[in-house]
Amino acid sequence: MISIDRSKIIDKNFIEFLSSEKLPKSKTDKLYISADIPKDELISIFESQVLSRQIDLNARKYKEKGICHYTISSSGHEGNAVFGNIFPLSDMAFLHYRSGAFFFERSKQFPGFTPIFDTALSLVASKDDPISSGRHKVFGSKELNIPPQTSTIASHLPKAVGFAFSIERGRDLKLKENIVKNDSVVLCSFGDAGINHATALSGINTASYISYMGGNVPIVFICEDNELGISVPTPDFWIEHNYKNKKNLKYIQSDGRNLLDMIVKVKEAEAYCRKNRSPVFFHMKTVRLMGHAGSDIETVYRSKNEIEKSEFDDPLLHSARILIEKKLVSKDDILKLYEVSRKKVDCVFESASIRPKLKSKKEIMSSILPKKNNRTLPNPPSDQIRKTLLDKDFDRLELKHSMSRLLNYCLVDILAQYPNTVIFGEDVSRKGGVYGVTANLVKKFGYKRVFDSPLDETSIIGFGIGFGMNGYVPIIEIQFLAYFHNAEDQLRGEASTLSFFSNRKFSNPMIIRVPGLAYQKGFGGHFHNDNSLSIFKDIPGIIVAVPSNGEDAVKMMRTAVKEAFLNQRIIIFIEPIALYNQKDLYKKKDSLWINSYPNINENINLSEFGLFGSGNELTIISYGNGFYLSMKAKRKIEQKIHKKIKIIDLRWLTDINYSNLIKEIEQSKKILIVDECRKSGCFGESIFNNISSSINGIIKLHAAEDSFITIGESSNYTLPSEKSISEEALALINA
Repeated sequence: MISIDRSKIIDKNFIEFLSSEKLPKSKTDKLYISADIPKDELISIFESQVLSRQIDLNARKYKEKGICHYTISSSGHEGNAVFGNIFPLSDMAFLHYRSGAFFFERSKQFPGFTPIFDTALSLVASKDDPISSGRHKVFGSKELNIPPQTSTIASHLPKAVGFAFSIERGRDLKLKENIVKNDSVVLCSFGDAGINHATALSGINTASYISYMGGNVPIVFICEDNELGISVPTPDFWIEHNYKNKKNLKYIQSDGRNLLDMIVKVKEAEAYCRKNRSPVFFHMKTVRLMGHAGSDIETVYRSKNEIEKSEFDDPLLHSARILIEKKLVSKDDILKLYEVSRKKVDCVFESASIRPKLKSKKEIMSSILPKKNNRTLPNPPSDQIRKTLLDKDFDRLELKHSMSRLLNYCLVDILAQYPNTVIFGEDVSRKGGVYGVTANLVKKFGYKRVFDSPLDETSIIGFGIGFGMNGYVPIIEIQFLAYFHNAEDQLRGEASTLSFFSNRKFSNPMIIRVPGLAYQKGFGGHFHNDNSLSIFKDIPGIIVAVPSNGEDAVKMMRTAVKEAFLNQRIIIFIEPIALYNQKDLYKKKDSLWINSYPNINENINLSEFGLFGSGNELTIISYGNGFYLSMKAKRKIEQKIHKKIKIIDLRWLTDINYSNLIKEIEQSKKILIVDECRKSGCFGESIFNNISSSINGIIKLHAAEDSFITIGESSNYTLPSEKSISEEALALINA
């Protein structure tokens, strides 16, 4: 009967096979003479491979004791240590979870680094873990330029591509904020199963697309192919046939078990990528040892022969053979190194296992919000600069304009004030956005700062993350709210978690502009009139802004950029499509819903809500279109009850200061919350719950039905309207 716990077998095999010199033969035909590769380089890499293996073995041992909390190992993937040796620290590395040998080898470039202890602290979830402070087992380090990666398979590829592209853009723009050198490249590793993930395809396609268009994307995609996705085999030649001849993607294959082959091929990849600033697909063939993780019993889906064949193909055995054949060390030297490494790792694990853990929700949540940086807020542009940029529009700033026009003026000021801002998304450049908000910006600032993206929301947000990580404040546009769902994980799993899982060492500030919500006329239907914000409701740390008019939109956008610039925040800026060009409130040409451009120094701070009217008979709380419709209904309600009512425009749906809100409404007899989003899961639900225990007055929620939006006038039947708000308000008052 084959043993379920293969870690002990693999450990024993290495010692026995090496002692008896029963070592696997090379799978690589080409022979490399020893002069090609320095002796100390080979030995250093092998030492890192051995340390990585001993960490994996200890993780299994301490898991049995209930001390270690993570057992996805790097065993079989130790060939990636070569990347850690050849690529310098200045190259950002986005790594997957089988990167132990890479981590150990790269750490040698940073004197005084303690990779064994740091990894052990992470495995036992100690709050002394320098990267995640015990929040997750990750390979990561600010000093080593390795951001932590914890979320869904291959979801880091789009941001890695974005980071690579941002290097070139920073060089072109001569930005000082970039955190890596202008000649840096990016490393991004993943498994062969992950290559099938839509997010991986998105990242690789976008890199190839940009390269095809003549742009530079200096990234090396490292596909570590162990031929398994947990239990599902990768078909023979699947990776090779898909990527060997892909346009604008240099394909390099290497035997990941053979140090000599890896060193030669990795140096080729590094030289090509750095010189040509073009993407490389590095196909590293290897094996997986010990199953997918500690809980994975591979005997269920693999035969004894398959398992033992993989185990004999152990990269450490191949490396030992090479070192012995090259007469660099003896087998006794290797056995001694193996046991010394075991004792060293054992000792470090003993020490790490008793280090303190996270003990309170305050400790756990302390890294959700990014650390404030040391930047000085740049001065707003002078009138002379604004006159040059705005041209004839400068003299029109005092006239009244709709939201879309005012936001356009605002973005001109922002791009002029913040040199590290860029705007990108679908159709934002020459077309100026579907609704004209980015009109003419490319003419004023050039395509290096205002540029179109492929039609792929995943890559758009991924690019935002990558740019934000490299010192920019990206202002990106997702064309419609419904399209955001295509890329939700890039926000939920990637952007919002970076500060949390890096203990505030990494951040990715950005503003995501999203035209959305319902009531749009002429171009409606579900995908252009989505009225659901629930995907943003439970993501810790993000800011959600929904302006209801042009003046507020400008002031809130200024605050959003300031929050991203100074406080590294992520802001979702929802722009109600139906209000983009809304001019009137009560009747045609009353022009009560248009404004002149606010003074350049005016902002609306986070948590600051708008208050309109007075009286304690009724307070309506709303935002966006709901606020506009409530204002339309206000006059009729007051005429019916012969009393004044109060309406609050929340503006910010997160970071709500409930103390101030409750203070404002606590004397109200009745409170009506109007939410244009679907009643199941809308922000109105949370507001209701947060104020109900502190308010004596009767509270009611009036929200949209749990329905999709139809095309044409019929959509009004499922949404709050001026009429329904009036009816709900009067019924509540008379109750």
